[in-house]
Amino acid sequence: MKRNAKGFTLIELLIVVAIIGIIAAIAIPNLLNAIDRGKQKRTMADMRSIATAWESRATDVGVYNAAGLSWPPSTVSAATLTTLLTPTYTKKIPVYDGWSNPFHVSDNVPNAYSIKSFGADRVENSTITSADAGIQTENFDCDIIMSGGVFVQYPSGVQSQ
Repeated sequence: MKRNAKGFTLIELLIVVAIIGIIAAIAIPNLLNAIDRGKQKRTMADMRSIATAWESRATDVGVYNAAGLSWPPSTVSAATLTTLLTPTYTKKIPVYDGWSNPFHVSDNVPNAYSIKSFGADRVENSTITSADAGIQTENFDCDIIMSGGVFVQYPSGVQSQ
């Protein structure tokens, strides 16, 4: 048997695989967290876009609610919102949040509106009103809520799964 054969031994290969596994165990959770943070930021940017268009329309029309919508709060469909705001106030209305869930938009009263994303879990977790402005969420499942152009519930800092 020749002693000068070239190649890696089984031990060397196992050590390399173990090192790669350790690096992956450290990196993958951070990557998934960064992806979800990106989805949150995209959702918040889309909500700002809808709010800006709605505010522009309210400046021209004088009210926030759509014709035919009334109290108690009614849900505004994406088709209605698109009809009201495009192409005059925005080129395109974002219909889905970062997790591919539809935004929930309503006109609460003639002088306000709300835009809500249910977050990663797709379940409504809160009954926040505009009086509760400034609540910071702690994980990706929490709702993101904008009312009257202001975030009343929003993510802040490092989020947990």
